Amino acid sequence: MTLDSARINWGKLLTRILLYFVVVLVCVIILYPYFVMLATALKTRAEIFDPNGALLPAVPIWSNFADIWSLAPMAKYLLNSIIIASGSTAIAMVCGIPAAYALARMKFKGQTAFLGFIIVSQMFAPVVLLIGIYKVIKFLNLTNTLLGLIFINAAFNQAFTIWLLRGTFMSISAEMEQAATIDGCNRVQAMMKILLPVAAPGIVTTLIFIFINAWNEFTVALCLISTDTLKPMTVGINIFNGYNIIEWQYLFASSIVAIIPVVILFMSIEKNLTSGLTAGGVKG
Repeated sequence: MTLDSARINWGKLLTRILLYFVVVLVCVIILYPYFVMLATALKTRAEIFDPNGALLPAVPIWSNFADIWSLAPMAKYLLNSIIIASGSTAIAMVCGIPAAYALARMKFKGQTAFLGFIIVSQMFAPVVLLIGIYKVIKFLNLTNTLLGLIFINAAFNQAFTIWLLRGTFMSISAEMEQAATIDGCNRVQAMMKILLPVAAPGIVTTLIFIFINAWNEFTVALCLISTDTLKPMTVGINIFNGYNIIEWQYLFASSIVAIIPVVILFMSIEKNLTSGLTAGGVKG
């Protein structure tokens, strides 16, 4: 009996070790490109183009991170990206939450066709519709403006927002809202006070994905923004990508700076992913 127990414990131990090994291996594979970016950002130009150079710099050149702020308007690029991503996320969420709620709780003619249209709209990349987008933005006199990019990013993330939040709302029992209506709440109050707090994890997840998609958008911003001080980070850092030579140390340093706001957002919101699971319950 003791021998069998020992065998079972050894089996669990080996399984756990294997699991940890796989997790560490996956983390290394995912983080290795970022490690290479950081190592390259700390090198001199001579080290980068040395065919026999090592992966790590001989002496880390931390001044590369300071130089990018004087060589390019990085603060302006960063601020533009924050404005674009935050604005498009806010619009997408404000428009997407009511639409997702209606699709999850209400029945109407053409609902299936409308859901199919939402799925089909996700098949079109912005680059495919670039000419039409440019004409619409030019008609609205929003070319070379941050507001135009905010509207475009919000529009392209709207279908994703509606589809993801609809699934979140459908997973929540409608009986909680019915109980709220018995207590005197109307449909809007029941949604705001009961449904949204419970759906907070799904809403936060959707918000993060929308923000990252808007933050990483490149093609539309490249075509619509010509003024250097209005460019987002994804377009602005191409200033280090010259015709004759690429300043890899500055390009990777600025890329790391561009990653930091998204990491901070995720770390600050990740703590609250489960905060809405018990909120909004019926009184009792």
